[in-house]
Amino acid sequence: MHRFFSRARMTVIFVVMGALTVVYLTTLYKLQVYDAGAAVEADAQQPNAVSPVSVVLPAQRGDILDRNGTLLVSNRPSYNVTLARKALLAAGDTNGIIKELIYTAEENGVRYNDTLLPVTRGAPFEYLADMSDTQRGRLDKYLDNYSLDRDISASELIAWMKEHYKLDYTTGISDARLIIGVRYELEIRVIPTINIGTYVFAEDVDVGFISIVKERAYPGVNIETTSVREYHTAYAAHVLGTIGKLDKDYEKYSALGYPMDAVVGKTGAEVGFEQYLHGVDGAQTVTAAENGAIIDVNVTRTPEPGGNVYLSIDIGLQAYTENELAKFIDTINSTRSEDAKVAGGAVVAVSVKTGEVLAMASYPTYDLATYGKNVNALNLDPTTPVLNRATDGMYNPGSTFKMVTALAGLREGAITRWSQINDTGQYTRHNDFRPYCWIFPQTGAGHGLLNVVEALRDSCNYFFYQVGDSTDKYALANAAADFGLGVPTGIEIPEITGTLATPEYKMRVLNEGWWDADTLLASIGQGHNMFTPLQLAGYAATIASGGQRRATTILSRVKSADYSANIVTQEPKTLGVIAEGDYIEILQEGMAAAARSGTAAPVFKDYKVSVAAKTGTVQMDASDVNNGMFVCYAPADDPEIAISVAIEKGGSGAAIMEIARTVLDYYYRDQTAFELHPEGALIP
Repeated sequence: MHRFFSRARMTVIFVVMGALTVVYLTTLYKLQVYDAGAAVEADAQQPNAVSPVSVVLPAQRGDILDRNGTLLVSNRPSYNVTLARKALLAAGDTNGIIKELIYTAEENGVRYNDTLLPVTRGAPFEYLADMSDTQRGRLDKYLDNYSLDRDISASELIAWMKEHYKLDYTTGISDARLIIGVRYELEIRVIPTINIGTYVFAEDVDVGFISIVKERAYPGVNIETTSVREYHTAYAAHVLGTIGKLDKDYEKYSALGYPMDAVVGKTGAEVGFEQYLHGVDGAQTVTAAENGAIIDVNVTRTPEPGGNVYLSIDIGLQAYTENELAKFIDTINSTRSEDAKVAGGAVVAVSVKTGEVLAMASYPTYDLATYGKNVNALNLDPTTPVLNRATDGMYNPGSTFKMVTALAGLREGAITRWSQINDTGQYTRHNDFRPYCWIFPQTGAGHGLLNVVEALRDSCNYFFYQVGDSTDKYALANAAADFGLGVPTGIEIPEITGTLATPEYKMRVLNEGWWDADTLLASIGQGHNMFTPLQLAGYAATIASGGQRRATTILSRVKSADYSANIVTQEPKTLGVIAEGDYIEILQEGMAAAARSGTAAPVFKDYKVSVAAKTGTVQMDASDVNNGMFVCYAPADDPEIAISVAIEKGGSGAAIMEIARTVLDYYYRDQTAFELHPEGALIP
């Protein structure tokens, strides 16, 4: 009987089935394992397949101008070198191309972007000590994508990446790290849970480098046209501010629809008016072949340029103020030893009637045009040039605070306009703390009998010790806050609000109780009171306006992208009113007396415009030079402009008030009755 399933037939069937199984398993492995990994390495798919991708079209940022329409910041065309991942992978020698491109950039002095991989550039490899939250988050997603332990060491990660990116043994460790940095930049952008745009290898490159790149025709290396900020002034760096890509501020802007690689304002007016300057991003669909070649581009949403912001500053006054501040400090430093040199200072001028900032100078400063190239050096500079001392520098106000103490005393009935206190030189009410008036070491005596106006004129410490000592322990802080000290000013750019000396503050910070000495020190602007020059200028303006505390602003108006319409017109805002107008008049009288015949008289006694002023000297450590503080406003009888000056190690308020005079010189330069005085000349 013939058997259908003969031994030979069965053998053939099993051999065929076995061969088919091997083919099937091999194909399955290729599709699920090998090609899954190779897709990351080579994306080897059908060359004719297309992949439409939506790309953000960044809106052109608006211009920034001064109050008179002088252009300060605009945009100019720029060229970026970008890398197309698929085209690079399809080229074959991906690592070789990247290495050559890096070397070409370095040989031509072009900085390229390798900022996402938070690993040191050299062995032994370590994670960056200052790794940002964004870098950490992206690294975790990268590790999760490849099922790597989040606790993997930096050296183990680099070793894995060398193998993953097929870097052979002939590649030195330094070159390997360079190549890995770029490979990471490319690959992090295709992980689905990460939303980052095109990898810009190098930004704002020159024509020479563009020519080299085009001549060598690197696969996947493209030149794209964009725009960058162009600065038309070397001044007002702290006011204008900087821009940069999202980092720690991603959550804030992502909620507003910004892409993860958006460029936004970081400091100054750029961040303060981001909502106007940014505009509305557009979108386009780019269809590319798998080898990276662009097949079609379709704009789906046209970007809308940002608005144009007019600041309240006068760039002429700003430049003059910055120059005078730098000149003054450089002159002082030329005569001092290294440890006694002035570290920095600030000058702020505001409009009494509107609260607008007319000039805001901080020294030392920096150049916005080269900020991107010098940012690391600037951040490491011990003189902190990137610090805006006008808004973020905190200083004891010294005797400029005495108008606060006077208001507190008048409010509580500790003094009247005409009541007198006898300054005997040393205040002896408390045995454990017996401070003296500033005149006592020179004369062995005090100022004698003084009323509040005379005490402000002569800056009598003894008088204000007794006034402060006779008030409630919160009276000084409350009066200071009413003047805008230690509270937000209303400015649109980031600011520090300073500190008010209170029992709660001292307990919270120092875990100590409040002593009589704290009150005495606070009454003359020492101790724990710390304010910014911007707050001090607003304080002087509040006194000048009769007690109207206006919000400080650096905005004049905002115009549409084509300058055809006003979007915003800034109106003065009142944050508070000191009801005791008759008390404010007493303070005005005292400040006017200080300029006419008191501590500020050497500079302002015969000035062509009447001035009201108050000097301040802040005692530092015995081995250090005192800080100089000064506030004033003018004209005394119809105030227009208020000024504050703070000079670290300036010596005294009397020593630094000439800076304020030079600012007034410029402000009143067009008055025919005004006589300009050469720098350093004696005023008759």
